[in-house]
Amino acid sequence: MSARARLRRSAAVAFVSAITAGSALLLTACDPSADANAAKSGTATPTHAVSPSAAVSTSPSAAATPTADATPSASASAPASPAASESAPAAAPSATPTKAALNLTKGTGLTISNGTRYVVMDGKVVDFGTVVRDLAWSPDGKHAAFIDGAGNLQTSNPDGSHKVLIAKAPSGVTWSHPTWQVTVADVYDKGRTNLFFTADDHGTLRLLGVPAQAGGTPAVLSLNTFSDEHAKPLPQTGNLWPSSTGAHGAAVYANRNDGQVYLRDDYLRQQGTAVTKGSQPAADDAGDLVFVRSVDGHSHIFERTNDAGHQERDLTPHASVNYTEPVISHDGKTVAFRGPDGIYTVPAKGGTPKKVSDTVGLPAFRG
Repeated sequence: MSARARLRRSAAVAFVSAITAGSALLLTACDPSADANAAKSGTATPTHAVSPSAAVSTSPSAAATPTADATPSASASAPASPAASESAPAAAPSATPTKAALNLTKGTGLTISNGTRYVVMDGKVVDFGTVVRDLAWSPDGKHAAFIDGAGNLQTSNPDGSHKVLIAKAPSGVTWSHPTWQVTVADVYDKGRTNLFFTADDHGTLRLLGVPAQAGGTPAVLSLNTFSDEHAKPLPQTGNLWPSSTGAHGAAVYANRNDGQVYLRDDYLRQQGTAVTKGSQPAADDAGDLVFVRSVDGHSHIFERTNDAGHQERDLTPHASVNYTEPVISHDGKTVAFRGPDGIYTVPAKGGTPKKVSDTVGLPAFRG
């Protein structure tokens, strides 16, 4: 095991141990479009990259609605299911790319999906040939997972080719925000490749998991199964926005009802407790968190370090608009997030946010 891997594993153990001692410790319908049917689904024909000067439509975002701490919005994006979010719908994005002035994603690993068939990636716009919502990348960046225009879970290659239908959502149930759980094989773990996601069943939110291969049956994720018998029971509903992290399959998620961010860790047989107050969490490979918290009527982006002090830092202290849907790069150096007029980045250690794209959508880091 490399020194960095040992450090990550030690950090993860220390994080969970510290949280446990202290407490006895990529929206339901995270759809960047306003309507699943507004973005016309493509066919299974080969996909291609659109001109680098093009970008996906920059329709106004619903992120203008602040996220409340006690009842965090399921998504700053416009929801497919009204019960899934308190945020207001946004204008539906166009299914055709339009010329935009700004696309600084080349060489950054940053991608942007907005509920159309077009994904901003590496300075270009890639046509996936089908509606792409809530795009998430496997840790090695070689596979995408997303919710398609029919509301089903699919995977594909980075150019949209070799699509695999993983599972179909039941009628009346909205799936959103998939994340990859990929673990390394060792004496305690045979190695797993799963997908976690949120299911909104007529307003009841649960986290589901399924193997990342065709033919699997999604099942409700276990929460608190291995904790001490005297531990406070974890909420089984109201959970959303899962984000997996690290080589041992830990994941963070939020609970809409209590406004808390939770850690789930089945590697250490300790399946979670509340970590901090906020919503829309994501984590890097070492377990540092980014999340949304309301400050003075606006949604700010916060970071929480995975060290002994668990320091929290407001990365957007001067925000006069709402910043939402943060994601942190695998190396923990860069945080990207959504603003009302595009995507911004900021150093994880703090600094001045920089606008990198006019496309309003969900950011993600590939590899």
